[in-house]
Amino acid sequence: MNKPKRYTITSALPYTNGPIHIGHLAGVYVPADIYARYLRLTGNDVVFIGGSDEHGVPITIKAKNEGVTPQDIVDKYHAIIKQSFEEFGISFDNYSRTSAPIHHETASEFFKTLYDKGEFIEETTEQLYDEKANQFLADRFVTGTCPKCGNEEAYGDQCEKCGTSLNATDLINPKSALTGNVPTLKQTKHWFLPLDKHEAFLKEWILEGHKKDWKPNVYGQVKSWIDDGLRPRAVTRDLDWGIPVPVEGGEGKVLYVWFDAPIGYISSTKEWAEREGKDWEPYWKDEDTKLVHFIGKDNIVFHCIIFPAMLKAEGSYILPDNVPANEFLNLEGNKLSTSKNWAVWLPEYLKEFPGQQDVLRYALTANAPETKDNDFTWKDFQARNNNELVAIFGNFINRVVVLTNKYYNGVVPAPADFTQVDEETLAAVKAYPNVIASSVERYRFREAQQELMNLARLGNKYLADEEPWKVVKEDEARTQTIMYVALQIASALATLSEPFLPFTSEKLKNILNVTSSGVETSWDEVSEKDELLPVGHQIGASELLFVKIEDETIQFQLDKLEASKKANEAANKAVEPQKETITFDDFTKLDMRVGTIIEAEKMPKAKKLLVLKVDTGIDTRTIVSGIAESFTPEEVVGKKVTVLVNLAPRALRGVESQGMILMTENADGKLVFVNPDDANVSNGLQIS
Repeated sequence: MNKPKRYTITSALPYTNGPIHIGHLAGVYVPADIYARYLRLTGNDVVFIGGSDEHGVPITIKAKNEGVTPQDIVDKYHAIIKQSFEEFGISFDNYSRTSAPIHHETASEFFKTLYDKGEFIEETTEQLYDEKANQFLADRFVTGTCPKCGNEEAYGDQCEKCGTSLNATDLINPKSALTGNVPTLKQTKHWFLPLDKHEAFLKEWILEGHKKDWKPNVYGQVKSWIDDGLRPRAVTRDLDWGIPVPVEGGEGKVLYVWFDAPIGYISSTKEWAEREGKDWEPYWKDEDTKLVHFIGKDNIVFHCIIFPAMLKAEGSYILPDNVPANEFLNLEGNKLSTSKNWAVWLPEYLKEFPGQQDVLRYALTANAPETKDNDFTWKDFQARNNNELVAIFGNFINRVVVLTNKYYNGVVPAPADFTQVDEETLAAVKAYPNVIASSVERYRFREAQQELMNLARLGNKYLADEEPWKVVKEDEARTQTIMYVALQIASALATLSEPFLPFTSEKLKNILNVTSSGVETSWDEVSEKDELLPVGHQIGASELLFVKIEDETIQFQLDKLEASKKANEAANKAVEPQKETITFDDFTKLDMRVGTIIEAEKMPKAKKLLVLKVDTGIDTRTIVSGIAESFTPEEVVGKKVTVLVNLAPRALRGVESQGMILMTENADGKLVFVNPDDANVSNGLQIS
């Protein structure tokens, strides 16, 4: 057994301007939770820290849009986020918030320490100002064109398309997110952290010290930033929402959120330690402590360059050992977007899939964006559940428990002589804790979970090959041995699944009756002990670990996304500008009549065209209409329509079209006929 170590694990603080979605879970919280649970199981001293970031500009924007205060917004979403994490099983030792008094105090003290040490530079600079809103525009109050990639929707702090970190004044064609105005430049005084002063240290610490052990996507982004040359970065801004700058001259200014938020890890640790009667300092100041930050790729620069520079400047803190940032998770082929409601929201998932937290954990880990962006699809989610969790893991456990109850009234039987297959199987089980641990400790959680499923596959194959349901008719002793070995595999799964599938692990432990009876096995004991479930131990009744997810359940989720897509398209659809003015005489020249489509056929070799025969009341004429992608010929025959009959004839694909059918789009963007008010009106009736 390895000597226990002390770990401080942090996960990015989510903005309290909306609920958690699967992108947050896959990028940060599920991998962090797997790591924390694994470390606890292996006997280490762990504090897993989280909290809500309540001072971001998106919060103030949302408050303005909803006509409420920022405090109203953060109170609402902090409660939603915290409850969602608890229900989903993210095992924080403490989940705090940056509006807490202990955080305001900690962040203020940190700033004053650096201020008193002369670690800041004070500068008066020109910053963007919205004359109409009468305020300076910090980071996300400004949008414009990214100077690096040309993205026209870049923010004043970062381009989310190319990942470049920006200042608001870097943007091309900037505009205020508050009023849409083109901002002006106005002088203001702020304090800056001179990152260039720490460049030599950062090069040595990161580029030389962590080249081999940091993930390539993390190391590459940090190296690019350093190679580009580090520049001073403002630590204060002109806003009235946030932590007031605690020094003379700081009136009307607050700490910049990127400076304030990571200090939230420290204040949350203090809050935990005070509640638990512990000393917080070893978790942040003892060199034997391993500090690990779990974040998404949009936070790499802040956690690998800026926060370490702050900690180094303060002087008494340890630096992160690793920052295993993930890339982004897309949804059904498109980028997750909270504003477009293109997301799978955690509160909705918990409501619509009760008791199935582990299915989502499993699917997100199996498809985790560990080194590149990945895509979540509902079909893959269904397949992971049905073909892996149900068919492999759940099937094996169900067989073992049902047969043990059937043959031995739920009592673990005594084995007879072990065959070579039995011994090889038991030896393979003992190897899995170290195999899984190796992957987890290298932050390869997808690989680690796959190894867990390989253990379940081993159990399934063992039962399928040994066929106790057949052997029992001929050899009772052999059957006892087979079932004994299978029960040892089941016990190992109950322990080793806990970091990945905590609810399943607890359920399986209850089925095997190991917790209350005192025979629960630790992670290391799976490798060390020859017997995990002792002979004579009484297990419980069979209970399904997983249930099959039906097609209609998945279709419901796909329909929800499609509805969101259509609603967003409708909301953002550009309204065509008014055409040039016409006179009343121009209008009276239009001759529109009620008609009935009496024949319809597809135009040969034309994707969009239908050839229609229309009874206009004054004649029967041919009209070619571009509606074939919306209607079949059979659908339109018999339709009452409005026809512009005095439109000059026009040849289309060799067919003369003698008029036009009037069409429009409904709110969903679907093509519909401009029908007469009364379907019983006579053909030829003139519409005016």
